[in-house]
Amino acid sequence: MSQRTDRVDELLRQEIGVIVARDVADPRIGFATITRVETTPDLRHAKVWVSVIGQPAERAATIAALGRAMPFVRHELGRSLRIKRIPDLHVQLDDTAERGTRVLQLLNELEAGSAVDEDLPLGETLPTPVPRLHHEGDSPIEPPSAVIPPKPRSRRRRADSHKR
Repeated sequence: MSQRTDRVDELLRQEIGVIVARDVADPRIGFATITRVETTPDLRHAKVWVSVIGQPAERAATIAALGRAMPFVRHELGRSLRIKRIPDLHVQLDDTAERGTRVLQLLNELEAGSAVDEDLPLGETLPTPVPRLHHEGDSPIEPPSAVIPPKPRSRRRRADSHKR
């Protein structure tokens, strides 16, 4: 991948996330996060990887609804981005969070000495948050959050947009 393709991928990920959150009003789209975008080198097609929280049926409905919303999202991208070609968008389910959760569960079961359960019940796949235990060598004061809130973006209008 070239640096240009990487920059276009990141720009598309950010803009698609904003458009889906702000402009797509489909109630079937629940807790969905655009995790990454992979464009082909010619910028004709892009895979939009989406992480969805919920039951398997809810995830399937969300992916289907996002797939139907992609022509609208593509149109909105064409209005807001200044790139030569807006790729066709193809939605894919990103299950890396589920696989990571499964690995953590297996590690916890191995650490506890319990038998590894191969058949997981279908349902929520993200772990339930638990308070962090204090370990020897930890700082007595919690560090500040590493998350920096995003700065509001200003929308620049095209110079010729007032003529339309």
